[in-house]
Order: sequence, then structure tokens, then C-alpha cells
Amino acid sequence: MSRRNGAPQGPKDEMPPAKDVTQDKQARLLSQEAGHFSLVRALHLADFITELNGFCGVMSVFSSLRYCIQDDPHNYTNLYLALGFVPLGLFFDFMDGKVARWRKKASLMGQELDSLADLVSFGVGPAAAAFSLGLRTPIDHLLLTFFVLCGLTRLARFNVTVAMVPKDETGKSRYFEGTPIPMSLILVQIMGYWVYKGWTLAQIPMGLWLEGTVFEFHPVVAMFVLHGCLMVSKTIHIPKP
Repeated sequence: MSRRNGAPQGPKDEMPPAKDVTQDKQARLLSQEAGHFSLVRALHLADFITELNGFCGVMSVFSSLRYCIQDDPHNYTNLYLALGFVPLGLFFDFMDGKVARWRKKASLMGQELDSLADLVSFGVGPAAAAFSLGLRTPIDHLLLTFFVLCGLTRLARFNVTVAMVPKDETGKSRYFEGTPIPMSLILVQIMGYWVYKGWTLAQIPMGLWLEGTVFEFHPVVAMFVLHGCLMVSKTIHIPKP
């Protein structure tokens, strides 16, 4: 969520701000009916960096899947890759905003691309890693899904309300409303430590509760539930760096 583009909209009786020339050009390219590569031409350099964030998220999911189908559960290479792609995605999430400000080119697609990439990298990626690590009961699945849906809701809310969040003199939002989804990196670090200690599958900390019943679950999944609740909070304001 490092880049959010587009001019804020005021009340209906106010004159809308003048459109940026680069945004007008992009809008024309996106609306063209002909031309196989019109979409590619409409993207700015910062948008391609955002795509790299999404690439890291997808690769994290695939690495988790590769761990699930491998023969040796004690070979943690794919798990380390799954967890390692998440902070790499955060790097690209940080850099796309830097590049957009450096080139002074806003993107109509930047906000949407950024949110979608964040959902994959910091929502679906960590949830898939948790599944691979051993959170595999039906209740675990429901609670991990709750975490991802909270991230989805939080990002959608941001896209809708970003214009109403107080700005500094540069036009940048002063704070995040609710914890930003990249803070799932904390969960990734915890899982990385578990992998380092060999605490996976049957060795997950705190074990399995209500084992043998339809309600069996791993209590550590609660940290995903907590993070999900914090993301959708309206009262928590996290200052932007």
C-alpha cells in the first residue's frame, strides 16, 4: 500500500481538480478497442514494479504448494522460499511509490494494482504458508480465510476512503486506518522461526486442540485472526512513515 494515486474528490458543489495529463493519456490507452499492447503501453514504470510485488506473492503460494507435494517433509527449502518471497514483495511495494514520486507520473491503475498485489503477497501468501506449515484442519482453513477476507476488506476500504484521510503538505495520507496488510510480515517472521526450529506439522507450538473432533484446530491460528481484526479496525490509526 505504498502508492495511492488519483486526486481526492470534494463535495459535489465544488469544482473537481484538473486532470493530470499523464492520466488522460492513460485513460485513452485503456479505453482503446484496438491494439493488443495498448494495456502495456498504459502502464508506468512504477506499475511494473507493483507487478513484481504480485509476482512475489504468487511465487510464495507456489512454493508453499511445492512443499506440500514433496516427499521429504523435513526439507524446508520450499517453505523458506514461500516465506522469503513475502519480504521481497514488501521491498517492491515500497519501491513502486518511490519510483512514482521520482518520475512524477501518477497512474490510474496504480491504486488497484497495488491493492491486488498486496492481497496476494501479504494475505494469500502467508495463509498458504501457514497451511503448508501444518494449519490444515477445517477450522484452521476457516480462520485463515477470515484473515484473507479481512485483508481484502481493508484494502477495498482504503481505496474508497483514501481521499478522506487527512493529508500532509505533499498530499500523502498521514496515517493508515487499521493496521496495513504488509504487517503480516510479523506472522511470516514467526513462522520462519518455527521452520528454523523444526516446529512444523505435528510439532507446531501449542499443538492441536479438540483433536479427533470436527472442531479440532491449532490455537496459534488465533494470531491470524487477531491480525485480521486489527486490519479492519476503524479506531486504530498507524502513522505513515
